[in-house]
Amino acid sequence: MVDARKPAAAGVSYPAEREVLLERLHELLGDPAARDGHEPAAPARGLVVPHAMTGASGTVAAAGWRRIAASPAHVKRVVLLGPAHHVPFGGIAAPFADAFATPLGIVPVDRLAIESLRRFPQLAVNDLPHEQEPSLEAQLPFVHAVLEGVPVLPLIVGELGDDEAAEVLDAIWDDATLVVVSTDLSRYFDATSARKLDEETARAIEKLEAVGIREERACGHGALRALILVAKARKMHATRLALAHSGDRSGESDEVVGYGAFVFEEGPR
Repeated sequence: MVDARKPAAAGVSYPAEREVLLERLHELLGDPAARDGHEPAAPARGLVVPHAMTGASGTVAAAGWRRIAASPAHVKRVVLLGPAHHVPFGGIAAPFADAFATPLGIVPVDRLAIESLRRFPQLAVNDLPHEQEPSLEAQLPFVHAVLEGVPVLPLIVGELGDDEAAEVLDAIWDDATLVVVSTDLSRYFDATSARKLDEETARAIEKLEAVGIREERACGHGALRALILVAKARKMHATRLALAHSGDRSGESDEVVGYGAFVFEEGPR
């Protein structure tokens, strides 16, 4: 019997009903049969996407996942990195679970990869940060739709040094691995301030400049900085796919949440 983590964000970050979820994915990603088959010049190695399928967040996240859908064949594993919203801790937490359950079925966890990372003292196998964490779970419907059957390596990034986080990521990021950082951008600023902050953050990501990306600019700032550090060391480049905020759909302007989608590819821009 598979030991699967139960969904905690279904009905909040994404629809809980299977048919409704499938309809939403079709709306966001389009019909796979209708895609033109044109593959990008370089395979995607990493993504930065927000962590919800609702509203503007879902539209922005889909911009990233459509990029993977255009060239999915090389991806044999997905490393999911995200922040701890509910359980503060130091280091990086991997789950004990063999799989994550979703309304669409089971997404397997790469247990062998987790065991290979246990040599790093900053990584612990700890279910507690994963139990109620939505950031990684919100990506699972996209994984299921775009990369069905591909295992995931879910890692929640807590408080630790950038070099320590980058060390773990660098050890597991091979040519068959897609790294996905699940993070929203600025949170609860007015719309004008949010656009300014998010544009600055987007430019920093495109320039692979990690230093200025802190909590006020991205809830998953630790995971995002680690991605940028490793990508820069490997001479990758980052491209903006979408940038928006929650008020673009809701009409709200007093307190909004920023969303961005970026793809990381090998070689110079």
